[in-house]
Amino acid sequence: MRGRNPIEVLTGILVLVLAIGFLGYAISNSGTGPSGGGYPLYANFDNIAGLSVGSDVRVAGVKVGSVQAEAIDPKTYLARVTLNVRHGLELPRDSSIAVSSESLLGGVYLAVSPGGDEQMLKPGDSFTAAQGAISLQDLLGKFIFSASNMASAMGGASGQSGGNKPAAAAPSSGGTAH
Repeated sequence: MRGRNPIEVLTGILVLVLAIGFLGYAISNSGTGPSGGGYPLYANFDNIAGLSVGSDVRVAGVKVGSVQAEAIDPKTYLARVTLNVRHGLELPRDSSIAVSSESLLGGVYLAVSPGGDEQMLKPGDSFTAAQGAISLQDLLGKFIFSASNMASAMGGASGQSGGNKPAAAAPSSGGTAH
């Protein structure tokens, strides 16, 4: 084999530099890189299915932060989520937070509903009201179970009701003459 053409080598180096540049840009704009300021808050959920580090935290649909960490509390077995909320946004102490879905196809984020308390959450505080993810599979399973129970109850009731009706009185042949 003969030596590589210098143009091929330079082209390869240029492709690598561009790839590294795109990777750096993607990491810096994805929310998974170092936080650009903000303060930490915590929330405990019974189910965070689909939520991941870097997921959005939104108030009224506007991104105000991101999920920084997820862990399991060994005492309560709840998912403990650390989120970062941008500086300048103060949330009332009685605000609630929920794992919410953008669509049926996916896209999970944390939706914050501000409360009306005069006192605000401070860095390191926890949300007191947290709603975990609702599983579409669980909802469908419950619907199918309740629909089949309803159908069997209705089918059983209509099948039994015909046999329990009193028979119509037959005209008597031995009655009074007209």
